[in-house]
Amino acid sequence: MASIPAPLPPSTANWHWKNKTVTPWAKQWFERELSEVRVTGEGTEAVAVERVVEVDGDVELGQRKSKLITIYDCRVVLNWTGTASDGTAVSGKLTIPEVSHEITLDGTSDYVYEWSLSTDRSPAVDALFQLAKKHLPPALEAKFSSFPAAIVDTHGKDLTVSTDPSRQGTPAPTASAAKSTTVQNDAALKKKAEGAGAAKSGGQAVNTTSLTVEAQFMAPADDLFSLLTDEKRIPQWTRAPATSKPEQGAEYSLFGGGVKGKFVSVSPPKEFVQTWALASPTWPEGHSATLTTTLDQGSDSTKVTWSLNGVPLGSEEEITRNLQGYYVHGLKSIGLGTVL
Repeated sequence: MASIPAPLPPSTANWHWKNKTVTPWAKQWFERELSEVRVTGEGTEAVAVERVVEVDGDVELGQRKSKLITIYDCRVVLNWTGTASDGTAVSGKLTIPEVSHEITLDGTSDYVYEWSLSTDRSPAVDALFQLAKKHLPPALEAKFSSFPAAIVDTHGKDLTVSTDPSRQGTPAPTASAAKSTTVQNDAALKKKAEGAGAAKSGGQAVNTTSLTVEAQFMAPADDLFSLLTDEKRIPQWTRAPATSKPEQGAEYSLFGGGVKGKFVSVSPPKEFVQTWALASPTWPEGHSATLTTTLDQGSDSTKVTWSLNGVPLGSEEEITRNLQGYYVHGLKSIGLGTVL
């Protein structure tokens, strides 16, 4: 029977790539908080959010190198109502196509508001409509600005180990959920290793396996190839420094040194192969996997496939979520119309 390993110290445990999906909680937060928004004008004029009718998108809290980061991109649709100066009841719909970390915290662009009016127009109704357009957005944006802190305050304790969260700056997007530690007996380990390979790390054999992650992107293959290999463009989706020269034998570093390796082969715009090593206490020292990235362009989208060979047994779930969080959601965060 294998012995239970000693718990990792907080400084080490909090280094791991982790994430937590909080989308259901986020929808409830938007429904509750935005429904409290109300603005008034002169006299009896008033406008309020009646209810949130749709929140579509993904919301996650991630941790990388002891920092908590918010990763979200949502489309919010709400109904608004108001009372005009002549007493007319007015109603309409408001769509905010993007409520995201990039807009709220990074200020990469402005919020977009798409308005509709359901009530028959009149001078009083039009005046209230203008009041809504002028004063509802600032009130909504005040709520949006409190959303990242609410995520961290509510869910940060689930990712950190005896440490205070950091909300400053913008680390690499989406962190990944680390696989919980389990104690397996020798028979279970043997069964899990069937069909898996073995590599050597520091003179010791490392039992390994392979995994694949793929996603469709609304972008041409040559543009995606450049985004994935050009060090000047990589920070657009990783939000972190990168070193990368797509040439055979050239070294690369992504996510501020979180992933490192060398280019094995480069065949633009269809494929490139790299050695791949994770800077984490859970990754065997001196061990490298092989990551093959293929791009298959179709008529209206490009399928990108990441095939990682040499993944240490027991870390498959963690590494899969790392690839999904850092690569797939990273590219999604810059508006490539990812289909997951």
